[in-house]
Amino acid sequence: MSMQIISLKEARYLALLNQKLYHTHLPRTKNDLLKIIEQIGYVQIDTISIVERAHHHVLWTRFPGYQKSMLDELVKNKKVFEYWSHAAAYLPMRDFRFSLHRKNAYKEKYKDWAKKNRKILNYVYDRIKNEGALQSRDFEHPPRKSAGWWDWKPTKDALEFLFHSGELVIRERKNFQKVYDIPERVLTQKINTILPSEAEYSEHLIMKAINANGFVSEKEITYLRRHHQQTTKSVLNNLLESKKIIPLRIKEIEKENYYTTEKTLKSIDKILSKDVLHILSPFDNLIIQRKRLNTLFNFDYTIECYVPAPKRKYGYYVLPIFYKDKFIGRLDAKADRQKNSFRIINYFWEDTFKFTERFKKKFNKKLSALARFAGCENNENPL
Repeated sequence: MSMQIISLKEARYLALLNQKLYHTHLPRTKNDLLKIIEQIGYVQIDTISIVERAHHHVLWTRFPGYQKSMLDELVKNKKVFEYWSHAAAYLPMRDFRFSLHRKNAYKEKYKDWAKKNRKILNYVYDRIKNEGALQSRDFEHPPRKSAGWWDWKPTKDALEFLFHSGELVIRERKNFQKVYDIPERVLTQKINTILPSEAEYSEHLIMKAINANGFVSEKEITYLRRHHQQTTKSVLNNLLESKKIIPLRIKEIEKENYYTTEKTLKSIDKILSKDVLHILSPFDNLIIQRKRLNTLFNFDYTIECYVPAPKRKYGYYVLPIFYKDKFIGRLDAKADRQKNSFRIINYFWEDTFKFTERFKKKFNKKLSALARFAGCENNENPL
């Protein structure tokens, strides 16, 4: 198929639509929540709760009626599991078998460490197998003191190895702490645990990336994901030849080749003219690939919590603000739950953005909703 060409405006629309940031219908149920996670592919887990933990914020952005217990229930009902995407994440259970690729690679990479630490690995695994699901704190006070190799720090390392290599899984979280168990007690027989071939895994990465983002470049498909480069190139060519995917260019972006599907491109015929407004998590799926973000939206964003304080330009945990089809600013805010107050530290607006009364009203409404979701009734310093 010949190269398809779309405008930057159309490209932005496709990106938002596939990221579930246009509400074509209002989600209401846990099944709707599952469909959102399956569509966007993963939800990154992060410990920072200055406003709200990343995974909850990302889901709330796409599901205004989202309750945190809904995600726990999806995990409990084995519809979602915790593992690794480009980072720690909640993933659709239908994709479980594709996590096996990284697990095997992890086991191979650290096989020498595992060999040296086999006693502690066996000790941790056997305790969980015999006693049931345990947290890392359950290993803080060993039952015996005669063997130093099972002190808490080594057992914590062992838990992480066993989890990343697939010998343990996360059953749930309690107070945000992982609860480890053996796979046999967590996975059902319906869950596919057959290791995919390299080609199957590459096709999964390609189609999942297109489904989540609308269109992707080759580098975006494999962003921070372990894969066999030559296999991925070969699978890309096969998908192009079979017309399962099609090549795409964006008029205003000359030097980048993208891939999409015919079905995805048909969505352009239904472009919505909604005044969408989102105050995004710094870990939101739409913005996590900074180069793509800059290319498509001309928005240069860095999360500065990892930057030394004197070098910060905007603030510790600044939230990007998206309106209509562009990023218009940043919000530096903090949820002070003890005082029941959502504190606005500062606003940073793009030079090209022009305020209207319509926008101010819409923004203050969104800000109040975010404050309530973050556990605060009082919203300080609205527009």
